[in-house]
Amino acid sequence: MLADRAVRLLRDGLKRDDPSLEVSDISASDYAPGELITMASPSLFAEPRLIRVEGVEKCTDAFMTDMLAYLEEPADGAVVLLRHGGGVRGKKLLDAVRGGRGGGIEVVCAELKRESEKYDFARAEFARAGKKIAPAALNAITAAFADDLAELASACQQLIADSSEQITEATVDKYYGGRVEANAFRVADAAIAGRHGEALITLRHALASGADPVPMVAAFASKIRTMAKIAGVRGGSGQLASRFGLAPWQVERAQRDLRGWDEAGLARCIEVLAATDAEVKGAGRDPVFSLERLVRVVAAHGTV
Repeated sequence: MLADRAVRLLRDGLKRDDPSLEVSDISASDYAPGELITMASPSLFAEPRLIRVEGVEKCTDAFMTDMLAYLEEPADGAVVLLRHGGGVRGKKLLDAVRGGRGGGIEVVCAELKRESEKYDFARAEFARAGKKIAPAALNAITAAFADDLAELASACQQLIADSSEQITEATVDKYYGGRVEANAFRVADAAIAGRHGEALITLRHALASGADPVPMVAAFASKIRTMAKIAGVRGGSGQLASRFGLAPWQVERAQRDLRGWDEAGLARCIEVLAATDAEVKGAGRDPVFSLERLVRVVAAHGTV
């Protein structure tokens, strides 16, 4: 998704500079010798050119030869975009670009794995659009789409387009309250706070609405794992966030969640969580029973 966006932004920027931009595509995996030079050569009217190259990680030897030669003398008015999906193939070419040959730049589109990275991504979406969003709302939208960055970006853009005032948690709930992941985190929040009845009702409603038990357990795992990292550790939220790869709000939330817990109870919940995870993935006969047991143990702070 990040790579697609980078390609789109480059194309749109070049089109704004000159609407006559010619866009061509090359597949590096079945490249024919001389294809790049042909596309990069100026036309009769010398329109600017954008040449998008896919699959550089699977490129042919002919492409490698032509592209390395092209870097020595790039064509005027042409922009060549190389998309590399990872791996060692094409490394010589990447090293040449990174070394400054051809005047190229690298746009890194690494996978966002940490929750803090996804939170920062969503926050940047709203900041770029000049939209104000409450921290709780930002937390909610990130939690609702934590498993799919493209969906998270789309959800942010919809909120930006449809909301004229500050975006609140109620706004997010109005649009995306039915998301399975959001329901899962509400169940986990209620159980961790000790509200067993509320957690159980929310759980049953989510399951009746078609929620999958696996992401429900994943929500508990995310919350309890963060609590375990923070438990017994001293320091400011910013310092601990940097240490554990979290956002400051996640540290502060975990510190609040830990009130009333002890180490034995947290350890007990981690054990039950591991067993529940295995059972909902096929090791047990009744995933609903396993989930309800998890809710009961967590709501009791591991004392049952």
